[in-house]
Amino acid sequence: MTTEPPPGSGGGEPPEDDPFRKRPQQPPQGSPYDTPQGPYGGGAGQPPPPGGGPYGNDPYGGAPYGGGPYGGDPYGGQPADPLAGMPPLAESGRRTLARIIDMVIVFIVVTLLAWAFGVAQYTVNADKIQFGKTFGRELVAVIMYVAYDTVLTARSGRTLGKKWLGMRVADLDNGATPSVQTSLIRALVLWVPFAFCCACLWTAICGGWSYFDKPYKQGLHDKAAKTVVVSTG
Repeated sequence: MTTEPPPGSGGGEPPEDDPFRKRPQQPPQGSPYDTPQGPYGGGAGQPPPPGGGPYGNDPYGGAPYGGGPYGGDPYGGQPADPLAGMPPLAESGRRTLARIIDMVIVFIVVTLLAWAFGVAQYTVNADKIQFGKTFGRELVAVIMYVAYDTVLTARSGRTLGKKWLGMRVADLDNGATPSVQTSLIRALVLWVPFAFCCACLWTAICGGWSYFDKPYKQGLHDKAAKTVVVSTG
């Protein structure tokens, strides 16, 4: 009788077979050219010179010995760079285009559903606008937008817009596909204000935040969910 738990049971960790999950980095194994005096010419306990190792910053962007834009040192006392081992961050312009594609797709579905259920945006009856039908359309819209974003992001990290433009959403801490809970938080922050009060303004602020955010290019919805958007090709 085995005591191992069944696959996929318990815990909030991403599954090991998630192809996007970051793999743990291995510490450097040393060099055949190391000397007893230490790799940087001093004693064995001497720290590396400023700017990284003997050749400056790590050419692959990780800068594992100090340096680098995030000050990450996975083998020393400084916090490691969360982006190490992940693809490059997606460009904000491509993210905007992908979001527009998603909005058009869901808008078409919402329009068809609103027409089918008789909740057209404005219905004029002699001298008044029936507010109830306006609210009904907004409710259908927020449900569809949130469901669309949550389901596709939790399944593969990609809405249709992101898939077509070569991007995906990833957990900042481990690079894995976001969980349903994380995807839901991200979708709610993005779409609830959009549907009910300030569509254009909120979209510009929430999504446009990634144009100025450093170092992770996060929109406000990414910050709430602790996610980033990375390139896939």
